[in-house]
Amino acid sequence: MLTNLKPQPADKILALVQMYKDDPRETKIDLGVGVYKNAEGVTPVMRAVKAAERRILESQETKAYTSLAGDPAFSSAMRKLILADSVDAGRVAAVATPGGTGAVRQGLELMQYADRASTIWISNPTWPNHPSIIKYLGVPMREYRYFDSETRGVDFAGMMDDLKDVKSGDLVLLHGCCHNPTGANLTAEQWDAVVELLERTGAVPFVDIAYQGFGDGLEEDGYGTRLLASKLPEMIIAASCSKNFGVYRERTGLLMAIAPEEKSKASAQATLAFLNRQNYSFPPDHGARVVTTILDDAELRADWQAELEDVRAGMLKLRTQLADALRQRTNSDQFDFIADHRGMFSRLGATPEQVVEMREKFAIYMVGDSRMNIAGLNEATVPILADAIAATGV
Repeated sequence: MLTNLKPQPADKILALVQMYKDDPRETKIDLGVGVYKNAEGVTPVMRAVKAAERRILESQETKAYTSLAGDPAFSSAMRKLILADSVDAGRVAAVATPGGTGAVRQGLELMQYADRASTIWISNPTWPNHPSIIKYLGVPMREYRYFDSETRGVDFAGMMDDLKDVKSGDLVLLHGCCHNPTGANLTAEQWDAVVELLERTGAVPFVDIAYQGFGDGLEEDGYGTRLLASKLPEMIIAASCSKNFGVYRERTGLLMAIAPEEKSKASAQATLAFLNRQNYSFPPDHGARVVTTILDDAELRADWQAELEDVRAGMLKLRTQLADALRQRTNSDQFDFIADHRGMFSRLGATPEQVVEMREKFAIYMVGDSRMNIAGLNEATVPILADAIAATGV
């Protein structure tokens, strides 16, 4: 049996990580892997996370399963964080998942269980795991334009022109904030237009929100998701705690399904629990318990928000520094978009050949489509990257 298996294509980002590790140059810069790192190149454990873990260690008396849906307190805390009061809690079904990836997968499984004929629309470009999971599950998929390679902003006219073809019951996958891989986000006015289109067509939004708090702030980053929830009868939301709580290895995520009324919410909740049972039975709890402890305690939450704000401000500072450095070196404003983008990523607009040249000549590692992780920089490496971009003629 096993001899019949075919080799799978190597993950390009993981291959890039290995290339970076093997590079002996001391000046090398890792802008590829999508993980937050501080100025010392470390992904730190947040203060509030350490404090919450100490409390859990001292007070927890059992490691028994919680439930198929996970701890209800986690679902409640995350619902309030993401949706605030934009929708009646009685309409929201939710289950804990193994990270945001698990939430995306379960959301697609829910879609298939409800209607296998529905199509999911994804932005071009999007996070590579989106189309990978969609294709693996055999879900019908179409793309809509999103990124303008000339302006490095949102191609909103193209996006809306493509989405005019969505049908009732189709899902439209949207990034809640900090679009991955481009860093280009919808404005409030554009979110309004998207809501109007979905209302008119009967399509259902599927929001992947993985970076809340990394863009313009916790509340600001929830704007689009909350607007959709407040206006539309149905919605699916996949959320990750990996980035804003820094609990990457704890695999902490949540899938929410907003139903038109409480009766259909009960069916959705039962279906989500059933799907959890088929895939992994009970979801992991430690990360979820850490997040719940933080969100439900005023002191821990305040400290978490303060540290998260420091992270956000640090990335914005690096964006401004890089944009300024490139303005000086190129005597143009063509890279000002870097300061306008939000979150960890920006798509630079370099060709694959230029990406290779920066790696070979300057030891700068970024994904082949020129997605770069701003958090991989610090004040000392910003000038090095700016020199490389200018020298390569991006």
